[in-house]
Amino acid sequence: MEYKDRKAMPLFPISIVSELTELSARQIRYYEEKSLVTPLRSEGNRRLYSFYDVDRLIEIKRLIDEGVNLAGIKQVLKLKEIQIQEKQVTEQQKPKEQKRDLTEKELHELLRRELLESGYLNNSSIIQGELSRFYH
Repeated sequence: MEYKDRKAMPLFPISIVSELTELSARQIRYYEEKSLVTPLRSEGNRRLYSFYDVDRLIEIKRLIDEGVNLAGIKQVLKLKEIQIQEKQVTEQQKPKEQKRDLTEKELHELLRRELLESGYLNNSSIIQGELSRFYH
């Protein structure tokens, strides 16, 4: 099971979510009624919330505390979902970078350049020819 799937698993009852979000059960049910959050239901018809639901409720609480009304919150959440979807589409469309192995000559040149930039090759404590086995 992927990490993303685990965060979407409905795990928490409303009492735990209430403690985590510092929202009352009534507030949480109200946000559900307004379609701001949609918990899954257990076989016994109990609400079960995922990590994503908890994050969303915390975001709703933050926006309410900032004075945003429900219509504004719906717009903010809708825009965030659109941004996430666009990001996912963009990432899927990006061509995968083809990594190639360095040749031995390229590897030696890279090592030499890094040693020069670090000042290691200019250090007088280096014994002449100490690195000669790498550069032939």
